[in-house]
Amino acid sequence: MRTDQILTRPERVFARLDREPERPAHLQTPQMSRHRVVLLGSTLLFYLAIVVAVLTTSWLVRLDWQVMFFRPYEQWPQLHAFLDYLVVLGQRGPTAVMVAAWLGWRSWRQHTLRPLITLGVALLLLNITVGAVKIGLGRLGPHYATRIGSAELFAGGDIFPSGHTANAVVTWGILAYLASTTVTRRVLSVVSAVVSLSVGATTVYLGTHWVSDVLLGWTAGLLILLALPWFEPLIARAEAYVFELRELLRRRAETGRMPAPVATALTPLLSAGGKWRLQRVPAADPAPAAQPAAPAPAPAAAGPGQAAVQAAAVGPHSPVARPAALPTGRPHVIRSERTPVTPAGSRRPAHTERAPARGAAARPATGG
Repeated sequence: MRTDQILTRPERVFARLDREPERPAHLQTPQMSRHRVVLLGSTLLFYLAIVVAVLTTSWLVRLDWQVMFFRPYEQWPQLHAFLDYLVVLGQRGPTAVMVAAWLGWRSWRQHTLRPLITLGVALLLLNITVGAVKIGLGRLGPHYATRIGSAELFAGGDIFPSGHTANAVVTWGILAYLASTTVTRRVLSVVSAVVSLSVGATTVYLGTHWVSDVLLGWTAGLLILLALPWFEPLIARAEAYVFELRELLRRRAETGRMPAPVATALTPLLSAGGKWRLQRVPAADPAPAAQPAAPAPAPAAAGPGQAAVQAAAVGPHSPVARPAALPTGRPHVIRSERTPVTPAGSRRPAHTERAPARGAAARPATGG
């Protein structure tokens, strides 16, 4: 009869990860090199230049209006059906599910949670940075514009920068960021660039975004990818925490659930062998126990006074200790030292004048 343990799906996943406690040696974590810092600084300056150009209603805003009046969706209507599906590659929900499935398989094969945690950190940064600028500037889209030539800022909108474009850059660019070889990284970089450029251009074709929205979306997504190496220590700590939490839950499942410590000062402690044991822990620091004194030799004849002296010499915590005197001032005499008293007779007074009961026969002196 087979006695193999049936594992649940999470247990099989972690068992697969446990086969190799460390990641493969060829997987290198990207570092914040000088070249990357220069690219990050240049991209940040370009980002600020676009924001300033829109705030000052410069030539970029005039370009936005010219493209809007051109109406690309009317110039090439045959592309409309195809581009309606292509723009889905920039939506956060579908793209996050597809990329998370791929990175989950990578985590399974490479025995590490870093790909999934990196994706989560990148999406969190995307939501915070892009969402804050969207809400802060409040720009309206082309379909909701009210004044020709205006930047349509601070009007309650949420389209600047383009979320579809920034999400496409981050979601598909994370695959190139996590690539394990140089060739794979270059190929995935080209693919992610083509997808993100196509998604941004599609939003302009459909009239849902201005040109400046798309430019700022590309820049915002690229900033997140360039800044990810700064978050690698945080990703490593998060991965270590997840595995430590997994070990804690596994140990608790193996040892069983123990009750919480109560007023009886019984605290569950985990022994080195992985078994739970109960150890009595004092609730407060008790006073040091009195050392039992050696019993005093019993005298040959002990009177009332001597018994009180012996009880005081033994100590208050001894089981044979007796108080020296009662509150009344008279010495206390134990039962064995009392003078025996022979009762003179019955305590019940005699009733000689009582007549015997009727019908009661006199009891003979001797049995019969």
